[in-house]
Amino acid sequence: MHIVTMALLATLGTWFVTALGAATVVFFKRPGSAASGRMAGFAAGVMIAASFWSLLQPAIERAETVCTLPPWFVATAGFLCGALFMRLSDKAVCRILSDVRMNRVVLLALSVTLHNIPEGLAVGVAFGALANDRSLEALTGAVSVAVGIGLQNFPEGAAVSVPLRREGCSRGKSFLIGQASGLVEPAAGVVGALTVVHIEPILPYALSFAAGAMILVAVHELIPSCRENETAKPYAATTGIVLGFAVMMLLDVMLG
Repeated sequence: MHIVTMALLATLGTWFVTALGAATVVFFKRPGSAASGRMAGFAAGVMIAASFWSLLQPAIERAETVCTLPPWFVATAGFLCGALFMRLSDKAVCRILSDVRMNRVVLLALSVTLHNIPEGLAVGVAFGALANDRSLEALTGAVSVAVGIGLQNFPEGAAVSVPLRREGCSRGKSFLIGQASGLVEPAAGVVGALTVVHIEPILPYALSFAAGAMILVAVHELIPSCRENETAKPYAATTGIVLGFAVMMLLDVMLG
């Protein structure tokens, strides 16, 4: 299967998980806070593990063969640029939307939609790397990145559809708008894969860039959100993080 097609299918999968999250508004008034916390923690663990074994480690290995600069410099520069890009993207979105007079729920939907663009790029870059390495280890790494992004998309879909329902929208309309927030990921994934496939020297930078973006999302958004409702079960979210990290580490090391 062509690499770009694989990236498209993977990001369609991450969109589908967003749709599943948005679909909770059809069956429930609101998703359970405990379940959402555990899922967010598991996703954070998956993304942290995938950032090293599936992105940074391959970036360092590839930099040794295709880059003239030291591998440590390539990996560090790409990683910091990825984190900085996500930070500036969020800041720009908040500033632009704060200057527009809109309903706060509409602002939330737009913010989540724009936030999904770099996440789609991260998945596309991971699959684009398969153009130079078709091993089972590389494929598992790319899939783990998609799984991590997909898992954290579930609460994002619910975060859009549930407030819309509270504002008086019908369940059907709330679902449609919630799932639409993830439709930008397939387009961004295809762009990321095409860029890496056709410009091989940027692959180490792109992989470490995706790692920096994922770490920032995990640490800045997922970990704080999964620990919001820990009074009853203080270690539930932490256990989710540990389990997510362990599962991805096990798969990457075992299959490698």
